[in-house]
Amino acid sequence: MNSSPQRSLLRFLTCGSVDDGKSTLIGRLLYDTKSIFEDQYEAIKTSSEQRGEQGVNLALLTDGLRAEREQGITIDVAYRYFSTPNRKFIIADTPGHIQYTRNMVTGASSANLAIILIDARHGLTEQTNRHSLIASLIGIKHVVVCINKMDLVGYKKELFEQIRSDYEQFSSKLQIVDVQFIPISALNGDNVVDKSANMPWYGGSTLLYLLENIHVSGDENLIDCRFPVQYIIRPMNDEYHDYRGYAGKVAGGIFKKGDIVMALPSGFVSKIKSINTADGELDEAEPGMSVTLLLEDDIDISRGDMLVRENNQPSNGQDIDMMICWLNEKKLVVGGKYAIKHTTQDARCVVRDVHYKININTLHRIEDDKNIGLNDIGRISIRTTRPLFFDSYRKNRHTGSMILIDEATNETVGAGMII
Repeated sequence: MNSSPQRSLLRFLTCGSVDDGKSTLIGRLLYDTKSIFEDQYEAIKTSSEQRGEQGVNLALLTDGLRAEREQGITIDVAYRYFSTPNRKFIIADTPGHIQYTRNMVTGASSANLAIILIDARHGLTEQTNRHSLIASLIGIKHVVVCINKMDLVGYKKELFEQIRSDYEQFSSKLQIVDVQFIPISALNGDNVVDKSANMPWYGGSTLLYLLENIHVSGDENLIDCRFPVQYIIRPMNDEYHDYRGYAGKVAGGIFKKGDIVMALPSGFVSKIKSINTADGELDEAEPGMSVTLLLEDDIDISRGDMLVRENNQPSNGQDIDMMICWLNEKKLVVGGKYAIKHTTQDARCVVRDVHYKININTLHRIEDDKNIGLNDIGRISIRTTRPLFFDSYRKNRHTGSMILIDEATNETVGAGMII
C-alpha cells in the first residue's frame, strides 16, 4: 500500500439545490483531469446529441439512473473515483431535492469535505441552508462554497461578494471550521481545473488545486484509542492452533505493538502482542485501518466489545441525548421502540422525549412542535436496553454516531449524532 502523503485519500461530497450543477461540476473535474475513457466520453457525446443538447452534457457521467437522465436530476448518491499525481479522490454526488435529503446524509457520513454549490442567479436557498446544517452536524470540518453559473451573470464580482457575505453570515452560526469560496462555471470549466481568464478579479486557487492541497489528516481523533471488536478470528487448524485475533476497524487513537489495553465491558487488561493485516504485520494501526489485534492474555472478548486505554475510557450508559436526522416517511414516535446499531453493537431502545426541532432556515429551536418527520432534524433522548460505550459526536464521528431501525420493516429510519 502506498502510504506517501502525496497520494493521500480525500473523500468529498457535492451538495446544493436542484439544478445547481453538481453533476456537471463532477463531470468537468473528471474530464479535465483526464479521468474518463474515450469510449465513455463518446457515449455521453452521442447521448447529448440524441437529446438535442448543445455541446457535451458532462452531467451524464454521474447520473446513472434512467430517471435521472430523463429528468436531468440526481436521485441516488453516485460515487465516483479519480486520482491526480498528488491525491486520490472519492466523490459522493448527492441529490438536491428536499425528499432526498436522507441520501445526502448517507453521502456526508464518511466525507472529509463538502462542496456546496450555489447558483449565482439565485443566491442562498433553503437547501443551501439545510445542506450546510447537515454538513455541520455530521462533523465535516471543511466546506468549499462554489458559486456556479458565473457565466450567466456576466462574471460579476459584486454578485460573488454579495453571496459570499450572505453565506458567511449564515455559516457563522454553524460549527464549520474552514469555509472557502470559489466563483466557477462548471459548464465552461472556469476555475474548476484551470484558472479563468473571465474572472481576473479572483485571486484565489482553482477548485482542483484546493482539493489536492487541503489538509484533512488532522481531522481524525488520534488521542482517544477506540477499537470496536467486529469479529473473533479462530482458524482452528494445525498451523494456527492457538491463534485468537480480534478483528475490526480502528475508530480512534493509535494502537501500537506492546500497548496496554483494556477490554470493555469486562474491564480486563492485557498487552497487544501483534497487529496483523492481510498484507502482513504492522507496528501500529491508526484510525480507519482494518486490522486484527492479538493480545498476550486469553480474555473473553466478543463482537460489540471495545478495546481502549485503561486511563482513557469512553462514556458508558443507557440514557443518551442526540441530534437525529429523520430518514423515513413514518414519523418518530415518542415511546416507540427501535433497534439500534452503534459501532459493532446491536441493541434496542425506546424514545423517551423530543426536546426540540430545528428550523432549517433560521437554525432556531422549535420547542412547541415536536413532530419529527421525514428530513427533519431535532434533539431527542433515548434509553437503550444495554449500556453502550460512546463518545460525543464532536469528539469521535465513529463512536458518537448510531442509526435507528424500524423493527417491523427493517428500514433505517434515523441517523443519530450523540451530544
